[in-house]
Amino acid sequence: MDTLKNFKNTLFIDIETVSGQGDFSQLSIKMQDFWAKKAKNLPNSINQNPSDLYFERAALYPEFGRIIVIGMGFLFANKQGEMSLKVKTIANSDEKELLKEFIGFVNKTYKSRELTLVAHNGKEFDFPYLCRRMLIQGLEIPKSLQLQGKKPWEIIHQDTMEMWKFGDRRSFASLELLAELLGIPGAKADLSGDRVNEVFYKEQDLARITAYCLEDVIVVAQLYLNFHFLPMVDSDNIEKLN
Repeated sequence: MDTLKNFKNTLFIDIETVSGQGDFSQLSIKMQDFWAKKAKNLPNSINQNPSDLYFERAALYPEFGRIIVIGMGFLFANKQGEMSLKVKTIANSDEKELLKEFIGFVNKTYKSRELTLVAHNGKEFDFPYLCRRMLIQGLEIPKSLQLQGKKPWEIIHQDTMEMWKFGDRRSFASLELLAELLGIPGAKADLSGDRVNEVFYKEQDLARITAYCLEDVIVVAQLYLNFHFLPMVDSDNIEKLN
């Protein structure tokens, strides 16, 4: 399938993040002070307790959060020559081991300089979050993610939210909303990003978060195909790897 040549080195990703600790009190005194200062400047934070805001919002910031799941997907042609999608996740409560596995996968599977990552809001969240957490964990960032110092037009990674904006910098649309608008199946209704912290720390259900992340990767891939005026991958041609 000639179309697939355009996506040969394209990897669809999604990450799930949580606060660095399950409770504000578990932070060092210095980190508590740093968070208290940041919390004062967060939207809708007036009269809010920094400790409550920590559990609710720290996962959004790589200085105070960490990654627990990375979902990945890539397109290929099956034996019948049909557009197909393989998806897999890496899940680990030990972030350093999680990132090591992801880095190893990228370096082994792709020629790093040619790899194009695709995520929803990836340029403002997934890509920089991954890079910052790798640095914090003392890990070498893969060449494909060494974005520091690059001009915007030198970055080949793609962001489906940016594609949807069509130049409108004020616009924000969630992946779930776009999936509904464009008739893309698979968006999980029983979990949302703002509940991941609770599900991880209070329910201790990493498997549920992993399944949610996997479905998001599928939606990102289908959305990306939609933006290229290509048909979605049939559900029978989506392979979920362990």
